[in-house]
Amino acid sequence: MIRIALIDDQALIRDGIARLIELNPDHQVVWQAEHGQQALERLNAAPEQVDLIISDIRMPVMDGIQFVEQLRAQEHPHAVLMLTTFDEHELFVRALQAGINGFLLKDVTVEKLEEAIVTIAQGGFLAEPELLNRKYLPHNESENATPAAYEKLTDKERQILRYLAAGFSNKEIAAAICLAEGTVKNSISSILTKLHSRDRTQAVIKALRLQLI
Repeated sequence: MIRIALIDDQALIRDGIARLIELNPDHQVVWQAEHGQQALERLNAAPEQVDLIISDIRMPVMDGIQFVEQLRAQEHPHAVLMLTTFDEHELFVRALQAGINGFLLKDVTVEKLEEAIVTIAQGGFLAEPELLNRKYLPHNESENATPAAYEKLTDKERQILRYLAAGFSNKEIAAAICLAEGTVKNSISSILTKLHSRDRTQAVIKALRLQLI
């Protein structure tokens, strides 16, 4: 069972998304919130109730990006899927920098939403393909370096990075390339170290920007 929290200031949209999500009997919407502040209060009261958070971006009181920033500042590990009507690359970049795990538009199909929920709940990353265009990806001064500035990735690590970029979980990667799940986990730790990344999302972003995959 994947337990999901929904954050959107429009009740009709929240209820519609909740009904779509619960078409899958393995998914449960455990609570809904009107804005980020309300969601933080509910999450802090019972963090163990939620596996995945689906949030809009533009909301009153506290918007989705501010919510994710606060979530990460408080060291909540919960995965966040941003689901929005706004196809704006600036918002995508800001959301990535805040620490989201996925970004989709609200006109997404039920099948794509289902894929995103499962992928992100398992530790993967998923976004609209056009949003991953390199010129729109976030970067900072440390990422202006050439690929040679980072410790060289092995062929196997590059292969695993490609699977990470596609949203595969550790278990799925292990099955795809015939390795033990523990070996995949160790390889991902090595990738994060070599790319100076705090998590797999940042590693994928750096790899895309540096054209390592």
